[in-house]
Amino acid sequence: MLNKFFGYFSKDMAIDLGTTNTLVYIKDRGIIINEPSAVAINTRTNQILAVGEDAKKMIGRTPSHIVACNPLVNGVISDFEVAEKMLKYFIDKVHQEKFTLVPRPRMIITVPLEITEVERRAVEGAAMQAGAREVFLIEEPMADAIGSRIQVQEASGNMIVDIGGGTTEIAVISLGGIVTWKSILIAGNEFNKNIINYVREKFNLLLGECTAEEVKIKIGSIFPLDQNDKSKLLEKKIRGRDLITGLPKEITITTTEIQEALIRSVKIIIEGIKDTLENTPPELISDIHKKGIILTGGGALLRGIDKLISHHIQIPVYITDDPLTCAIRGIGIILEDPKLLKDIVIPSKETPVKII
Repeated sequence: MLNKFFGYFSKDMAIDLGTTNTLVYIKDRGIIINEPSAVAINTRTNQILAVGEDAKKMIGRTPSHIVACNPLVNGVISDFEVAEKMLKYFIDKVHQEKFTLVPRPRMIITVPLEITEVERRAVEGAAMQAGAREVFLIEEPMADAIGSRIQVQEASGNMIVDIGGGTTEIAVISLGGIVTWKSILIAGNEFNKNIINYVREKFNLLLGECTAEEVKIKIGSIFPLDQNDKSKLLEKKIRGRDLITGLPKEITITTTEIQEALIRSVKIIIEGIKDTLENTPPELISDIHKKGIILTGGGALLRGIDKLISHHIQIPVYITDDPLTCAIRGIGIILEDPKLLKDIVIPSKETPVKII
């Protein structure tokens, strides 16, 4: 009864806790936070200096006693203490304009498919220590499907491919559950490493990760563009350190070269989709062939990736509306619908699911 009373006044939160970005949705208000999952720490004093966008700007630019890092690796918490402080920062940011007696919020948090029980408890523990009243966990592909307005509780197959920062998660969903799935440790961060390695091997130029990500966003492409249409051929000047002389150097890189850098990783993702389809029941395969595959996550914004996957799989591929916020919109819908939450929340082994 007391929990129900607090529920009327608390700011219940949905959190898409990603390797690259963390997004926060507040009931009746929508998405209010979209910041990098980054934290800057002073190792001399063990003090948190910055969180989110401010911390990301420090990556690659810090002195030896300041470490700018991501407390999540492949979608799961790698540093419990830092992750807890990051969550507390976001909770405090939500409540900063209100008086301090606002009850602790309920939280719904997305987690990857391949999460272990230990990793799951780390997420729940970090959220509770950061100030949550209750914590519910939802699988990322399920949140993506709901955010894409798919009727997940129907007896019909839907395939979601979420290309995030740390992992690519491929799932077939039917009747409110995941029928078959595959998780691959190749996604947006790996694409950045591919670009860094390619530029180092071809141009003897060392790039920072932030520069590689900027190149990927600005001119990244994976499906061959029309070589005769010069307007479609993008290029960008990039600067780094010459590995031979040790001096600053500038080069120009094109979309064709980015394709060469990324093609191997993207083909591994395509093989993962094929493997998942091979393990999918025939009736659901028929549904997927009719409806197509839905791409979500930041990696879905890579130019031509939908065309390349469709070319190899021979199934239509569609990019969901605003793939970067698809998961948070999905858990936002779940937050507003207690019945839906009860049906699809991951049950805890320690406490039964009670939706009030």
